[in-house]
Amino acid sequence: MAGLISFLMVFALVLIGLSVFFSFVPLGLWISAQAAGVRIGIVTLVGMRLRRVPPFKIVNPLIKALKAGIDVNANSLEAHYLAGGNVDRVVNALIAAQRAEIPLGFERAAAIDLAGRDVLQAVQMSVNPRVIETPVVAAVAKDGIELKAKARVTVRANIDRLVGGAGEETVIARVGEGIVTTIGSSDSHKGVLENPDSISRTVLNKGLDAGTAFEILSIDIADVDVGDNIGARLETDRAEADKRIAQAKAEERRAMAIAHEQEMKALVQEQRAKVVEAEAEVPRALSEAFRKGSIGVLDYYQMQNLLADTQMRDSISKVGGKSETTGGERK
Repeated sequence: MAGLISFLMVFALVLIGLSVFFSFVPLGLWISAQAAGVRIGIVTLVGMRLRRVPPFKIVNPLIKALKAGIDVNANSLEAHYLAGGNVDRVVNALIAAQRAEIPLGFERAAAIDLAGRDVLQAVQMSVNPRVIETPVVAAVAKDGIELKAKARVTVRANIDRLVGGAGEETVIARVGEGIVTTIGSSDSHKGVLENPDSISRTVLNKGLDAGTAFEILSIDIADVDVGDNIGARLETDRAEADKRIAQAKAEERRAMAIAHEQEMKALVQEQRAKVVEAEAEVPRALSEAFRKGSIGVLDYYQMQNLLADTQMRDSISKVGGKSETTGGERK
């Protein structure tokens, strides 16, 4: 019984040791590599485990590259993986570039992948150009009419400029700027509507793909619509502003006139007050003259008769003037 227990314990330890050995030493992967013709040692695979590199992520792309006739080695693939690159995608891009007869080396493909761009998509885009549709771009011609245009830009990836080249957003922005410039330099919006391909020719001749990761193959105007009459709107706004300015100035003049009128009324009231004050001084002056003997009673009555005669003449002249006016109206 004790011998059986010892045998089972030894058997279990052997199984555990074999499982640990085969989990750490990728023997099956090494056999697959040898069968595919990839000369890689078992010690190299163990070293990958120690460097925390999954061996299958290096061996499988290596087998794929060897079968496709791509000259790469395990050290280059492992270095690219340790740098944070996608080894499988780089190898697929190299195979696709070779099939499409696009000159692309491993170092260039690895640099593109580490730059954050999808190198496989770039190779596919070099073979099959992509169509980018711009948003609606609004521009105003010289006659003041707004036009809204939408363009479709056919681009092809430029492998040589993928590292450091501008992206799709820059291409769309430059095309939109070219559309605005072309429409804005047109004398009439009718000319643009009659010949929309003039926009395509003008924009395409500007070399908008300079410094970008793409090569513009064609620019096609998909749609051109007529918008608002911006010129008329600006004139209307200007006339409205002029009217408001004129109203403000008129209101200012009216306020000044009212202030002047109030000032004149105050001046008249002041003069009337002075007249009333002067008239109030007349009886006082007469009484003072009587006391001093400067004027006599006869002189006072003569002055009163003179005033009465003057008032009578004024009354007669006013009545005569009204009669003549009435007579003139009757005639």
